[in-house]
Amino acid sequence: MEFEGILKHYSREDVGKEIFEFSSNRWAALEGSYGGKRIFVRYLKGIPLKIESEKMPEDLVKRYRGINARTFYATINVYGKLTDRRSTEEMENVSYATPFFDIDGSYEGWKKIIEVASLIAEFLERKGIRKGIYVLWSGEGAHVRINERSFSRDLLSKHHPLEVARAIVDYTLNQLGDKLNDFSKEHGIRVENLVDPKRVFTVPLSLHRKRDAVAVCMRPDELASFEIDWTDPSSFKHEYGAWKLFDEGEGDELAREALEKVSGSKVSVPKIRSEAAKRKGKEEGEKEIAEGKIGRFQVMALLQAARYYLLYGDPEKAKSFGLNRAIFYAWAKRRGRGYGYASMSAARGEFSGQRTEGKERKESLAEVAGEEAYVSPRGFFIIGDKEQLPEDYDKSVAERIEEKLPYDVAWEAALKYLSKFPEEYLKDPSAFFQKIYEPVRDKFDEIVSEKFIEEREEEERKSGKEERKRAPEKKDSGLLKWMKSSDEERKDSDR
Repeated sequence: MEFEGILKHYSREDVGKEIFEFSSNRWAALEGSYGGKRIFVRYLKGIPLKIESEKMPEDLVKRYRGINARTFYATINVYGKLTDRRSTEEMENVSYATPFFDIDGSYEGWKKIIEVASLIAEFLERKGIRKGIYVLWSGEGAHVRINERSFSRDLLSKHHPLEVARAIVDYTLNQLGDKLNDFSKEHGIRVENLVDPKRVFTVPLSLHRKRDAVAVCMRPDELASFEIDWTDPSSFKHEYGAWKLFDEGEGDELAREALEKVSGSKVSVPKIRSEAAKRKGKEEGEKEIAEGKIGRFQVMALLQAARYYLLYGDPEKAKSFGLNRAIFYAWAKRRGRGYGYASMSAARGEFSGQRTEGKERKESLAEVAGEEAYVSPRGFFIIGDKEQLPEDYDKSVAERIEEKLPYDVAWEAALKYLSKFPEEYLKDPSAFFQKIYEPVRDKFDEIVSEKFIEEREEEERKSGKEERKRAPEKKDSGLLKWMKSSDEERKDSDR
C-alpha cells in the first residue's frame, strides 16, 4: 500500500476515533521501516508517545512518512499518568493490564485460527466472563482479549494487574492444553502467553505492518461468520467499541482461581520496581534521555561516527570510532586531561587496570582525523585493551537514541549537519568539538525531530525521481549503505 492509501485510511474519522479512544492512557508505538529495517517511534518530544486526539494518527503518519509509518500499537498496560520515561517503569503507575491470548498461525489457515479463538472464548465464558471478551484479527493472526476493567478494584488492590493478566492466560492455556496441542500438531497454530510489563499489541483499526489488512474487532458470537475479507482496507467490517464492553467484577472468580492454581506465572512486581530504581541512578546520559533529551554521550558518539564515515566511508569502523571517541572524551572530561598522546596512554592504562610500559602490545597507535587512537589488528578502535565493536555501538548508542526517535533519522540528520561544515573542521579535533559538537550537544534531538524531518520531506517532494537518478551515489553512500552493511552481519532485531 502506497503512502496515499495509508493516509486515506488514517484520515477516516471513525478510524481516528477508535484508535484514539482505545489508546487512551496507554503508551503508544508507531512502526515503520527504512532500508529493510523495522523502526519504532516510542517518544514524541521526549515524552512517551500518546494518542491525544482523533486526528493524531493521521498527523503522525504524515510526520513520519520518511520512515514509511503505517502500524499503531499500544501497551497492554493502562497507566495512571504518562509524563516521562520514569512513569512507564513504575509498576505502581499501572492501573490496569489487558489479559490477551496471542494466536499465531498461517494467513491461509485463518479458519483454524478462528476455531482456536472460539475455543478460548468459550472457556472464558464458562468461567463467568460474558461481557468483557472480544477478538481482534491482527492481519495474520488473532488475539482473544479480556477487557481490563472486568476485574474489581478490590481484587486489583490485592494483586497487581499484570499478575492477574498473566495468571489468567497461563491457567486457561493449561486447562485447554490437550486441545491446543492438537491444533498445534495438525495445523501449526501456536498460542502464547505474551503478558509482560512492556508488551505492546495491535490497536483496533490499525493497518498490519506488512499485509494490506485492517485489525478488526468482533464479539465472540460473530466468530462463526467471520470471513478474511472483513480485513480489506477498502471495505473492512469492524465491531466499533467491542473492546469497551465490560461488567466490573465478572472476572474476579476466574482471576482468583488462576492465581491460586497456577504456579510460576506471577509477574515479579518488586523485581520490576528494583530494576526501574537502578536506572534512576545511572550516568548523566541516561538521565538526560529520561528527561527528554538524547544524552551527550550518544550525541558525541553519533557525530563522531558520522564524521569518520564522511571522511573515510567505512560504516563499521565508523561505529567503532564513534563509540571509542565518546568513551575517551567522557573519560578525559572526568579526569580533566588534555587530548594528546599522553592522555591516550593514561586512558589505556587506567581502563585496563595495567601498566602499559614494557609489555608487548599488538595494537598500534594511529592518527585519525587529527585524533590519536589505538587500533586493533582487525582495524577496530581500542580503549583499555577492549575493542569498540559495531555491535557495542548499536547497544550503547543506537538503541539509546531509538528510545527518543528513529535512529536512522538521527543518522541522516548527523550526516546532513556535518556536511554543512568545511572538511578541515572534520579533520581538526578542536574545531569539531567547539564548532560542531558543542552547539548541538543539548538539543540535537530537537533539531532532528522538529526541523530535519520536515526538511527531508520537503526535499523529497521537490526532488522527485529525476533528482534521485542524478545522485544515486549520494543516496547509497549514506544511510542505505550503513544499513546494508549492518544487516549483512547481524539479524534485524524485533522489539
